[in-house]
Amino acid sequence: MRVPVKKSSRTRQWNKHLEATLTELAWGATRTKKSFFKDKYESLVVRRGKKRTLIAIGHKILCASYHIIKNKEAFKELGFEYLAVRKKKNRLEYLKRELKENGYKIEKAA
Repeated sequence: MRVPVKKSSRTRQWNKHLEATLTELAWGATRTKKSFFKDKYESLVVRRGKKRTLIAIGHKILCASYHIIKNKEAFKELGFEYLAVRKKKNRLEYLKRELKENGYKIEKAA
């Protein structure tokens, strides 16, 4: 059995002002009720811890703002249910594929 190797937790040195701003934005975004960022924060914080998760949420905010500026489109909130719905859909697809690989036929229920 392979032992998992721990990756480095260090981040690159970059603009300290931008990092502080993104961290503040991440704190605010994770405190907003029924938002995608809060749901993502709650799913990541269990595995990563609070500070690493804040950096991850800040990175997501930075990516979203880049695409907003690049495409000149308004921000579209995905909603807090987005991750749960996507996870359920992916799980169903996985189970269907496993059943087909094991020789079962799947019929749609009416």
